[in-house]
Amino acid sequence: MRRPPRARTRVVIMGAAGRDFHNFNMVYRDDPATEVVAFTAAQIPEIAGRQYPHAMARP
Repeated sequence: MRRPPRARTRVVIMGAAGRDFHNFNMVYRDDPATEVVAFTAAQIPEIAGRQYPHAMARP
């Protein structure tokens, strides 16, 4: 008997000064059981307009 697929865990990553992107790349990026839905941005002044680097992004 096959089990139904598990729902993905939705995660918000809170971090600062690039550590949040590092955690994403090292832990969550290739984990099919996890869906990263947001990064926080309020902890660094003038960060609101920054985006995840295009060169590192995938579909």
